[in-house]
Amino acid sequence: MFDRYLGLWGLVPDGGPILTASGGLLPVVWQARPAMLKVATCDEERRGNALMTWWNGQGAAQVWLHDGDAILLERAQPAPTLAGFSASGHDDDAIRIACGVVERLHAHRAPEPPSVVPLHDWFHALLSDASGSDVLHHSAAVARQLLAGPPVDEVVLHGDIHHGNILHFGDRGWRAIDPKALRGDRAFDYANLFCNPSHDIAVDPVRFERRVTLVAEAGKLDRRQLLQWILAWSGLSAVWLIEDGLSPDTRLQVATLAAITLGL
Repeated sequence: MFDRYLGLWGLVPDGGPILTASGGLLPVVWQARPAMLKVATCDEERRGNALMTWWNGQGAAQVWLHDGDAILLERAQPAPTLAGFSASGHDDDAIRIACGVVERLHAHRAPEPPSVVPLHDWFHALLSDASGSDVLHHSAAVARQLLAGPPVDEVVLHGDIHHGNILHFGDRGWRAIDPKALRGDRAFDYANLFCNPSHDIAVDPVRFERRVTLVAEAGKLDRRQLLQWILAWSGLSAVWLIEDGLSPDTRLQVATLAAITLGL
């Protein structure tokens, strides 16, 4: 997986590989700089690599080289982390940092954006769900309403913004990695923050309300619309987890908090 690019780009391995079902990562050194080689093995990751290249370091990790399935990225530092901020009582700071990164990503307006997936297609699993769950029914109904209307503030979306996908790059600050490459209402990109970084933080009702206020202010978002996207996204994520045989509890509880706040 990595050998072709090690030779092509003159890379020196600098750690063990991280292999997943969708590709692999390898820490390397390139021209005396720490870097990360990322190789995609599925279309979703290839779209993400192309989007990272298109962003050209604006709100995202800088891509130095791109060829076929692979990109060479600047390497993040292991600390600090947004999850660490949240766990140590500084969740407000983590949320504000994440919102700032999202704002920079959405502001990018370079020509010829890469291939992206419309949000309506991304929500297929939720829109076709027949589980009978009340909260998933609310999630699907709200998603249909959001997706049926005319585009509002439509942008190229990261698609998977959470505490683990925003890393610290030293003097270059906080930047995003690992996008899904979607297109739709910009408010969508803030919703997954509410399911992270841990169950206890995500489902705390007081913390949830505080986060809604922070994100609405930082992102200049309509509060009700933000809550609707949280409900829709949490339902979609829950359906995916159920399909994979994993626990959807955090997502379902976050969806319930959003539904209650919306008066549903």
